[in-house]
Amino acid sequence: QVPLVESGGGSAQPGDSLRLSCTASAPTFFVGWFHQAPGKEREFVAGIRWSDGYTLYADSVKGRFTISRDYTKNTVFLQMRSLKPEDTAVYYCAAGKRYSGMPSDFESWGQGTQVTVSS
Repeated sequence: QVPLVESGGGSAQPGDSLRLSCTASAPTFFVGWFHQAPGKEREFVAGIRWSDGYTLYADSVKGRFTISRDYTKNTVFLQMRSLKPEDTAVYYCAAGKRYSGMPSDFESWGQGTQVTVSS
């Protein structure tokens, strides 16, 4: 397993932007972001394949969120724009060995960071 550390959560108003960061101790095949709202299951948000930067997005965030990586820092970013109240959740990054949005395909998880969107 690869230790992961997230940062960048916080409070925002609808329409605002936030950027989350996920730093891994070593490069991994695929890094994904998930979110989990109270009383709901953990859902895939976006993912990126480390080798070539190929990305995968949930339909709910396409056009609003962008995932990217920084080789030099072993860090993956999730740029969130046009935030909506329904984006409110704990956001987790995870590392896996498959190009997948299924939580069961991820082996390492960060501790999570809270994102709250309200007016």
